[in-house]
Order: sequence, then C-alpha cells, then structure tokens
Amino acid sequence: MALMITDECINCDVCEPECPNNAISQGEEIYEIDPNLCTQCVGHYDEPQCQQVCPVDCIPLDPNHEETAEQLQQKYEQISGKAA
Repeated sequence: MALMITDECINCDVCEPECPNNAISQGEEIYEIDPNLCTQCVGHYDEPQCQQVCPVDCIPLDPNHEETAEQLQQKYEQISGKAA
C-alpha cells in the first residue's frame, strides 16, 4: 500500500528529503505522496522513512492504493531501473 499524508501535516519539511523515491512533494496546502512512486521504502529500508521522522504522525497507509509486498517490490524495481 502506498502511504498518504493527512491534513494534520504541519509542513515541517522533514519527510520530503527522507523519501528515496522522491514520492513526496509540497502540495497546495500540505505535503503530498505520489502513490505511483511510493514503495513504503521497500528496496531501500526496512521501514518507511517518512513515518519515522514525522513529528505529528500524519502518514498512514493509503486505503485507496492497496498493494502487496510483491507489488511494492516490483514498483521499486521499475522505479530504480533494477527490474529483472
């Protein structure tokens, strides 16, 4: 599942540089996560880095973008150019 940023975001700027896939960007009001680029850090880290640094805990799983661990791995391989 991709992650999402809720409207509890305080625009603290700590999540964006932590994303290895550049999936996080500044939206009109708060930061946003591109579900096409979010792999929950699969392929890079054991845990999503944005969730680890978020001071207000506003980055849950996005129920509109359900994905298995295998699908996240495949997405990572496509994004990184490491597809088999």
